[in-house]
Amino acid sequence: MKLQSSIIRLWPLFTLLICSYVLISLTNSCSKMTTPQPKLKIVAAENFYGGVAQEIAWNSADIVSIMNNPNQDPHEFTTSAATAMAVANADIVIYNGLGYDDWMDKLLATQGKNGRIIIRVADLIGARSGDNPHIWYDPRTMPALATRLAEILKRPANLAAFQKEMSVVTSKIAQIKSAKSGTVVTATEPVFGYMADALGFRMENYGFQLAVMNDTEINFQQASDFVKSLHDKSTKILFYNSQVTDPVTQSMQEVAKKCGVTVIGVTETQPQDMGSYAEWMLSELNQVEVALETNR
Repeated sequence: MKLQSSIIRLWPLFTLLICSYVLISLTNSCSKMTTPQPKLKIVAAENFYGGVAQEIAWNSADIVSIMNNPNQDPHEFTTSAATAMAVANADIVIYNGLGYDDWMDKLLATQGKNGRIIIRVADLIGARSGDNPHIWYDPRTMPALATRLAEILKRPANLAAFQKEMSVVTSKIAQIKSAKSGTVVTATEPVFGYMADALGFRMENYGFQLAVMNDTEINFQQASDFVKSLHDKSTKILFYNSQVTDPVTQSMQEVAKKCGVTVIGVTETQPQDMGSYAEWMLSELNQVEVALETNR
């Protein structure tokens, strides 16, 4: 009876201890479950690289794209204190290389976060100094970048989803190339050059394009050859950089229209109304396809 009486007297204490233990255990468990993991910080020099990073990282990283205005001339971009700070605090930095965004080289030369990973996209496809810097129009580039990011972030499922999305672009390229390989085209600047090569097109007036891109003087012969290529009826499409125009390139567009050559504007940065890189490329490829069907 004494033992039973003691148990009865101590039961409230036992109950309190058990409840306290359960409460502490639940609190610790909830604390572990709700404590968010710090997100990685990824800084991309251009928004199309930032977009691919977002598709691979999804919600595991905060993405900052420095050049993200499609109405801005990329060649006139200047850095700011905010840009320098973002690069310095980044866990991963992605930039084009080949002199296109050499301002990034200067920012990367300053002190940054320990363990920072730097991805120079040109290196992923073996591009070298002097090559056309608009490598994001090369169908090899974004799959290579996505693969590298998936390795770093350990996101194979997101990579698979990206590759599936890009397969539609690859199929469209193959479809156009099969039907229209050898088509003669020209451009005021070599923005679309890699994609034109992938489509099997024959690009004219490369010297003129380089002069425009490098902001050097266009000589009489280059201008004369350009006009002639529009007048001889062999050129089917004139591509121009819709973000960078001047009187010379505008005059070539006018000549092209008078000669019945389709004029297609392409952009250096991804338009804000395009949800993904693949959507952007498909939009431009569809324009090409329509133009070629119209100009049979």
